[in-house]
Amino acid sequence: VAIAKAGAIPPLVALLTAGTDFTKELAAGTLQKLAANYDNKAVIAKAGAIPPLVELLTTGTAVAKEKAAGALWNLAAYSDNQVEIANAGAIPPVVELLTSGTAVAKE
Repeated sequence: VAIAKAGAIPPLVALLTAGTDFTKELAAGTLQKLAANYDNKAVIAKAGAIPPLVELLTTGTAVAKEKAAGALWNLAAYSDNQVEIANAGAIPPVVELLTSGTAVAKE
């Protein structure tokens, strides 16, 4: 929560689309961890993280896909985010990860 209050979420969201492959992996992983905290779930979604996380499910490296899927999983625990995640097109790439992704992505 302190990281979110310090204003770190918008720059992390920006890195999902503007960073290198490695920084995208790190940003998605950091958002995954931050989204595990209930108080951060709405803040992360309001910062616009859902569409770029969904995009990473199809365009990211294997690690980015794993981290993006984990972040979306954590964000989906907040019911208000579920419709936004589905509307952003997450379902087909998640199904694809379940069938052809890495072992970690399938978890």
